[in-house]
Amino acid sequence: MSSNNTWRPATKLIHSGVTRSQFGETSEALYLTQGYLYDSAEAAEARFKGEEEGYIYSRYGNPTVSMFEERMCAMEGAEDARATASGMAAVHSAIACQAKAGDHIVAAKALFGSCRWVVEKLMPQYGVEFTLVDGKDMNAWKEAVRPNTTIFFLESPTNPTLELVDIKAVADLAHENDAVLIVDNVFATPLYQSPIELGADIVMYSTTKHIDGQGRCLGGIVLGTEEWINDHLHDYFRHTGPSMSPFNAWNFLKGLETLPIRVAHQTASAGKIANSLAKQNTINRMIYPGHESHPQAELAAKQMSGGSTMVAFELDGGKSSAFKFINALETVQISNNLGDAKSLITHPATTTHKNLSNEDRDELGISSGMIRLSVGLEDVDDLLEDIQKALHSI
Repeated sequence: MSSNNTWRPATKLIHSGVTRSQFGETSEALYLTQGYLYDSAEAAEARFKGEEEGYIYSRYGNPTVSMFEERMCAMEGAEDARATASGMAAVHSAIACQAKAGDHIVAAKALFGSCRWVVEKLMPQYGVEFTLVDGKDMNAWKEAVRPNTTIFFLESPTNPTLELVDIKAVADLAHENDAVLIVDNVFATPLYQSPIELGADIVMYSTTKHIDGQGRCLGGIVLGTEEWINDHLHDYFRHTGPSMSPFNAWNFLKGLETLPIRVAHQTASAGKIANSLAKQNTINRMIYPGHESHPQAELAAKQMSGGSTMVAFELDGGKSSAFKFINALETVQISNNLGDAKSLITHPATTTHKNLSNEDRDELGISSGMIRLSVGLEDVDDLLEDIQKALHSI
């Protein structure tokens, strides 16, 4: 079943991209196969030449994975996509498939630690230069542009400080300079932000997060135009092999069916928790894109249709207080994952962003007292009670 352009998001996430077998199954079929058969040697030749449609090898494409890619395209408004084995495989593929020696990347400083490693450490090994900028400062983006700039890269909201980048403004600047913009849209989810509508060329997700939403599978996806996929990602993807497991794709298809319900509940709870934390004297600062206190509240209202499932806050007393608070929690569990049905908490300075220098963390506002909370599906009153008890313990 192809996507109906008149469908609203929740309907697209259930019915788009379904390819049923001759058995007419209700749930999408799970094709656990590496290879495919041909009626003749001539048919195999034709398929390898691209003269005959069909699957060749599951590293290249698979019916279950294709359904997931098509459903994500319908939701994102993209023409084509490739699903990957993890979120970082998506990040690396989106950059490496098009960057060449002598190119220059402009990226926001506020990136997930592994994303910064790809930009700062890996790509220079292949002769690709980079400049990191304050993503909030459009002048910084403009001043960083060079004649050899080919890629702009950002995430918004950022991990873990939940600052925003004006996606449309950066996209316009990228296109003025014949560059492409890659946006990591994980924290906003495809429900609350549409980077392609704002001008982004490529959107990527760690599908491990909200799209799975239940801590089961690793995955990622890169979405863009059919032309960009064919010209840059297609051959790179086929020959380097970052493909998604069909079993994981099947789980993600099931996750997409409930994504709107889960994210709506998590966001509503996150908003209530943010309101509560904003009133606490022991909180130095509370950061939530849906709260009026957010320094970029106007931009959040402009480019996002919802707050977030994520809340960040900073405690007095640095690491000692942060650890005491985290260890005192009973309902909220300690994990560096996010977007899960379970509420999860982490201390970024010693986990997800531990490899950054102290100076880089200070510049990004990732203090030793900062905590990142991913709000789950529990009753929000139980979460509030758990948080209050932990605050009293410090």
